Amino acid sequence: MSKIHLIPYEIDEIIEVSSETPEGVKMIQAPDVWEKSEQGKGNIIAVVDTGCQIDHPDLKDRIVGGRNFTSDDNGDKENYDDNNGHGTHVAGTIAASSANEDGIYGVAPAANILVVKVLSEDGSGDYQWIIDGIHYAIDWEGENGEKVRAISMSLGGPTDVPELYEAVKRAVDEGIPVVCAAGNEGDDRHDTDELAFPGSYNEVIQVGAVNFNKEIAPFSNTNDEVDLVAPGVNILSTYLDSKYAKLSGTSMATPHVSGALALITKIAEEQFDRQLTEAELYAQLVRRTIPLGYPKSAEGNGLLALAILDQFEQLFTAFTTPYNLPSQKETVSTSRKP
Repeated sequence: MSKIHLIPYEIDEIIEVSSETPEGVKMIQAPDVWEKSEQGKGNIIAVVDTGCQIDHPDLKDRIVGGRNFTSDDNGDKENYDDNNGHGTHVAGTIAASSANEDGIYGVAPAANILVVKVLSEDGSGDYQWIIDGIHYAIDWEGENGEKVRAISMSLGGPTDVPELYEAVKRAVDEGIPVVCAAGNEGDDRHDTDELAFPGSYNEVIQVGAVNFNKEIAPFSNTNDEVDLVAPGVNILSTYLDSKYAKLSGTSMATPHVSGALALITKIAEEQFDRQLTEAELYAQLVRRTIPLGYPKSAEGNGLLALAILDQFEQLFTAFTTPYNLPSQKETVSTSRKP
């Protein structure tokens, strides 16, 4: 099998210290549903990537375990530390949680991360590493029976490998949404297709990127399998050496959706009082999108907006609440002349 690689991305800025809720987190309205969702508490997201800086101050309390499937560190399975930076950034967007005044917050700051290292320091990996990593995430079980509720993958390649497809399909069949980056080979034309796998599989949730002006990023791949878009330009998150960085790419858009699934799962399963299937979770996700006016090949169902259902409910209540009209007697009385 050939190699698979990180979705190419840009490092816009590295920052020593940060203390804020990133604009991307706010743009998808995550803080507006934190109380209702308990910030995603109890939900575990598997980050299939380059590993993670496990002692980063904003991540160390969120990581529940992991495994290294690469040849880094002589193939030590217990060493899933990040020597690239990409995986740490992705993990922070999903679930960073500052224990003090310094630090940032991810989309679901009470969710947990399972670190699945399948890409080496140079950002590449064997297809078999990714396949094995997906199966590991599916089979993983915590001390109290916890299971992974979503898999996040900001990686891709041009080759459709049957074993990769089967691994993705197994995850979905077992109720685990698989969230993938659309890719950064876009040509800023929405009538041409750019495909990367596993993002182009129908079974996955493929995520494109927008900037903070809600414009499709020119690098974002377009094709008929894009499901939705999320912030992916100049995204602030955790980085190596306990620092922070602003990166750009559909790799950065993807974890916004992965983290959102932790919040949505908490809200919807409490409402339905049962565990939802992957198809039901997907339906709950796309209900929380807003069309931006681009072709479906570019934006899919639209921009992720986690609080939109609450806003619709308020609007619906306003329109369905009866007017308190004065009684006929009061009307007559007030219309008389003195």
